[in-house]
Amino acid sequence: MTAINWQEEVKKREAEILAETQRFLQIKSVLTSTEKQEEPFGPGIAQALDFLLNKGKNDGFSVKNVDGYAGHIEAGEGKELLGILCHVDVVPEGDGWSVDPYGGEIKDGKIFARGAIDDKGPTMAAYYAMKIVKDLGLPLSKRVRMIIGTDEESDWRCVDHYFNHEEMPTMGFAPDADFPIIFAEKGITDVEIRQQPIEGTKGRVQLTSFVSGRRYNMVPDLATAVLEFHSETDIKNKYDQFLKEQSLKGSITEKSGAYTLTLEGVSAHGSVPDKGKNAGLMLLRFLHTLELDEQANQFVGYANAYLVQDALGEKMGLNRKDEVTGDLTINVGIMSYNQEEAGHFGLNIRYPVSAHIDDIIDTIKEKSESYQMTIKHFTDSKPHHVDQKHELIQTLQKVYQEQTNEEPTLISIGGGTYARALEAGVAFGPLFPGREEVAHEKDEYMVIEDLLRATAIYAQAIYELAK
Repeated sequence: MTAINWQEEVKKREAEILAETQRFLQIKSVLTSTEKQEEPFGPGIAQALDFLLNKGKNDGFSVKNVDGYAGHIEAGEGKELLGILCHVDVVPEGDGWSVDPYGGEIKDGKIFARGAIDDKGPTMAAYYAMKIVKDLGLPLSKRVRMIIGTDEESDWRCVDHYFNHEEMPTMGFAPDADFPIIFAEKGITDVEIRQQPIEGTKGRVQLTSFVSGRRYNMVPDLATAVLEFHSETDIKNKYDQFLKEQSLKGSITEKSGAYTLTLEGVSAHGSVPDKGKNAGLMLLRFLHTLELDEQANQFVGYANAYLVQDALGEKMGLNRKDEVTGDLTINVGIMSYNQEEAGHFGLNIRYPVSAHIDDIIDTIKEKSESYQMTIKHFTDSKPHHVDQKHELIQTLQKVYQEQTNEEPTLISIGGGTYARALEAGVAFGPLFPGREEVAHEKDEYMVIEDLLRATAIYAQAIYELAK
């Protein structure tokens, strides 16, 4: 068979790819409340799903809508199934755009819109990759199925529902992250820890309230504490000195005998807590120097014993590490305290593929007991890992190297991608090395050259995996 010039096949369809991508991006597919059973995530998301399914049907593919939760577009024949997992939902646009967030405007070699890079642009690249393989009439030994999710940006209810009703692919990839290949992802657990209140506690300093952080998976960049003193205090000088020594920004104000302390940190994603400065933990470090009441001292003491300045969990006895995914990390994303309900911590833990969630939870329980802390709730997403020798990995590495002349490095991450919904799946593009990460940001875009390059890579990958 004559060698296929995948880039040339994409070039022939460039005008159509861009026009259809613009149409797709112009659908505002943001999660909204709805009472319609056939639109579980709102009319915009339903419209985007219908757009793709109708397009697939008109182009001669087999299509299916799975109760409005998801859908698929399929070609080929065979017992085995190659899955391509995409999603049509997008996060809200937010403020500050210089272009229409749902205009699909093309300028300066880029296409701008919410969802351009996450994940509508890459979804269209994968769709046209399937279409190119189909148009060329290439013989396949496997079925190729694009699985279309609708709730990736929220709770993944789409894939949960889909795989409760449809078969799991033999293997597959998700065009929803970075090139070259993300082959391993840490486990992710959110742990809610609550302090048991203590009645009638006293101390020279009363901690009235403490608040820092709103999301488990973000490093808090602001913390606030309110204190009351039962004797003379030099708290202002002491706090100012602490801020100076630690090179931190903050403030202290007094009103009616109550002192309000604020501290500014630096936010970062919960998967890389050391890249930020946790405002809450830094303020708790300062509060540990004060003669607090018993309940507050227990709350502050717990944080300093096990959480402050320890993103690897060594103080808690959670330090775990392997060669595939590296170190366990802990982000303390939520901290709160008041005199009536006592303290609350929200931990976001990313653990390596060789670690076990039961061991992690048991260790936290054991360490927390002496501080009257208990685990109230936890969620868990298991680690995901595909062996480097797997046919999927070997094939995608070959395709990526042939088309880019770059080393097809295997990447391990602390974050979670759609690929973990597949039993044997990896994240494969669309963001090329060195490109700016603009997903979820204002003026989100995808470089048109990258959209077309990704289409060619996906087309060859589909053929090589399914031939």
